[in-house]
Amino acid sequence: MNAETARVVLPAARPADCPCGGAAPNQKAPAKAPRYAQCCGRFIDDAAIPSTALELMRSRYTAYVLGEEAYLRSTWAPETCPADLEIDPAAEGAPRWLGLAVKRHEQHDDAHAIVEFVARYKTGGRAFRLHETSRFTRGDDGRWRYVDGDVSSG
Repeated sequence: MNAETARVVLPAARPADCPCGGAAPNQKAPAKAPRYAQCCGRFIDDAAIPSTALELMRSRYTAYVLGEEAYLRSTWAPETCPADLEIDPAAEGAPRWLGLAVKRHEQHDDAHAIVEFVARYKTGGRAFRLHETSRFTRGDDGRWRYVDGDVSSG
């Protein structure tokens, strides 16, 4: 390989402010978004482990915004993770995520929690809201994983 054929692969551009906005239940708007590196970036890029289902849910929203399929798969329960996950934000017709609001976070016990949220997005020039109550479990390895959710959009 010489200088003409060598390719440098740069990491995907990262935002200064975190796309999740630091969303939390009962958060008053407009709250200033935390810095990506101190918020979801430490999970997506630095391999830190979210300590709550809420942190995991926010980091998964951010992973969707950034197109981080590997992170989404690694934080999804294997028994429910779809084989055909397509999240390329640059793909034609891909949603453009606009914001996240967390309605509720309940930890039922050490290994089960739910997070209810509304994610706003645009596709095909139309705006939509994805309202989901997500279920999470914590494995023996101490990691939270997304299992499934009850979804409505409109």
